[in-house]
Amino acid sequence: MKLQVALGERSYDIIIERGSSASAGEYLNLRRRALVVTDSGVPPEYAARVADACDHATVVTAPAGEGSKSIAQFERLLSAMLENGFTRRDCVVAVGGGVVGDLAGFAASAYMRGVDFYNIPTTALAQIDSSIGGKTAVNLGGIKNVVGAFYQPRRVLIDADTLCTLPRRQLAAGLCEAVKMAATFDEELFSMFERGDAFDNIEEIIARSVDIKRRVVEADEREGGLRRVLNFGHTIGHGIEAEEELHGLYHGECVALGMLPMCSPEARERLLCVLTSLGVPTRFTFDPERVMAAAMHDKKSDGDGVSVVFVEKIGSYEIRRMRYDELDAHLRRYIRETSK
Repeated sequence: MKLQVALGERSYDIIIERGSSASAGEYLNLRRRALVVTDSGVPPEYAARVADACDHATVVTAPAGEGSKSIAQFERLLSAMLENGFTRRDCVVAVGGGVVGDLAGFAASAYMRGVDFYNIPTTALAQIDSSIGGKTAVNLGGIKNVVGAFYQPRRVLIDADTLCTLPRRQLAAGLCEAVKMAATFDEELFSMFERGDAFDNIEEIIARSVDIKRRVVEADEREGGLRRVLNFGHTIGHGIEAEEELHGLYHGECVALGMLPMCSPEARERLLCVLTSLGVPTRFTFDPERVMAAAMHDKKSDGDGVSVVFVEKIGSYEIRRMRYDELDAHLRRYIRETSK
């Protein structure tokens, strides 16, 4: 399957096909210098296959984990390109999950004011969401994605075969991003999760989620309006993720927990059933004061408040402007109601 993200001169194709990552040279222009960026949690053969298709490949393997979305790793990639004589005609290829894609894409955007960037996402979260749309970034001062750029890839290869090595928990956490899209845009997709057949239909879920993301990005490339809906669950979710002792939670699990307070009781009941069927944590046991402190640094904040996405009915959304004290009260009320 091929989908196009239509953005004028920044348009690009998304290829959704099993085995495509093993044949990257057939889909990507790799007959030049290429910086292949991966991390230690990705099977090394994935990056090796891409490197073999390049004329001159430099492979950089970052440590697995959110800690690699750092200025230090960003500098490491830039230095590798400089030391290996990369020019503006060369390229960067990300082979990995969301951390690798964000880091490599940001380096591609900055080196010589921009070189070609290809993304080969190997996790469910990256295939469903983060590899599409051109948001690249690193973290700084404990704040997620606070330094970055909008920089669209030249092409994205989505190969469901790469998911076979993922633990079920990581796969489920990635599917939470598809649940997010279904809850806000597509009740029929949400029903697939309610029937309990998400893992058996993962290719269809990926394709439908990518199509939603593609259409949203085409309408709002730089998150000035509609694209904000894709932040459903992220304001509180990023607050949870920022708590130091919670590094054991995956990003998708934090987003899932962040969605629950931002629903009507009717929508929350359906969402809880879906998240439970995926095996995702649903109990909010965190310090709301610390979560809110982190949420106040969220990049979507503006002055004394933030725009949040609220789901009154599955398949639809509202964007509400909340002061921080209102959001704090809303979160604490949710905690009280669900702890009875």
